Amino acid sequence: MDPAERTTDSAVVRDALGVGVAVGLSGFAFGVTSAGAGLTVAQTCALSLLVFTGASQFALVGALAAGGNPLTAAAGAFFLGVRNAFYGLRLSQLLALPRAVRPFAAQWVIDETTAVALAQPTRRAIRIGFTVTGATLYVLWNLTTFLGALGAEAIGDTRTWGLDAAGPAVFLALLAPMLRTTTERAVAGLAVVLGLGLLPVLPAGVPVLVASLAAPAVLWARGRNAGTPSDTATGGGPR
Repeated sequence: MDPAERTTDSAVVRDALGVGVAVGLSGFAFGVTSAGAGLTVAQTCALSLLVFTGASQFALVGALAAGGNPLTAAAGAFFLGVRNAFYGLRLSQLLALPRAVRPFAAQWVIDETTAVALAQPTRRAIRIGFTVTGATLYVLWNLTTFLGALGAEAIGDTRTWGLDAAGPAVFLALLAPMLRTTTERAVAGLAVVLGLGLLPVLPAGVPVLVASLAAPAVLWARGRNAGTPSDTATGGGPR
């Protein structure tokens, strides 16, 4: 390996560790929030071990804490997690992992690993970034989830400390830089309006499901507007 490759690898590892540590520590907030919502330590740890996608986990326990139906809460968490499937489609091409490894790597396909991987210039760097971010984040997230669930009683009401807002804040911080186009911003804005606007009138968990309609609604409106000038220019359409 030449010095340039070693320098590149070191930079990728450094960045991946930074992301993994920074986000992994927020698992403590999830552990506290989950325990405050009534889940046991075992249930809380199982969510982090098996689900391992922070936004979906916070959405689930948040809906349960608000008195939402468990099925509705799970559905909202599921729809938030669907984005990881789309990440996986792209990462499968970039990582080009052996078939035997792919099911295990799929567990680490989340916002942070995708962001680090996509920022790398070569396949080697992509694999290093994905692996280091995923391993660091998985270990820290589960460890701090456990500690948070155990310490929930000592901390008391999570709303007093603002820990119930830590998960959404982290998710928004990761999402904001990705909103580069007008369409993406429109989808995000409409989703916020729908989610917050319907929060007081719909059962917990349902506003998240309704907010998921923002993407098809914006894309439909964009397609309709794009077709209007063409119809006018060609003389088509009713007169």
